[in-house]
Amino acid sequence: MKANKKNITTLEEHFETRYGKIGTKTRTEFEIKAKSFAIGEIIKEERHLAKMTQQELAEKTGTRKSFISRIENGHSDIQLSTLYRLIETGLGRKISFTIQ
Repeated sequence: MKANKKNITTLEEHFETRYGKIGTKTRTEFEIKAKSFAIGEIIKEERHLAKMTQQELAEKTGTRKSFISRIENGHSDIQLSTLYRLIETGLGRKISFTIQ
């Protein structure tokens, strides 16, 4: 739904213009990258709360600092097993998922 002013668009309109409608290949690829970025931000925040460096988290979970950095910056896909290892083993937190 457009706002009253011609030069204002909703976030959804912006996404449709830039990435296509929901369900298109381009939009799906964008949403996957956005969720990867969000997961990286969660890991970074939890690492900061745990007062750990990337190096310490990497050592605790058997990965490399560069890998932690790539995940936190949204530049790497992460397998579920690795996500569990980082969050649960490395940071002592629990993961739960909701499917809608």
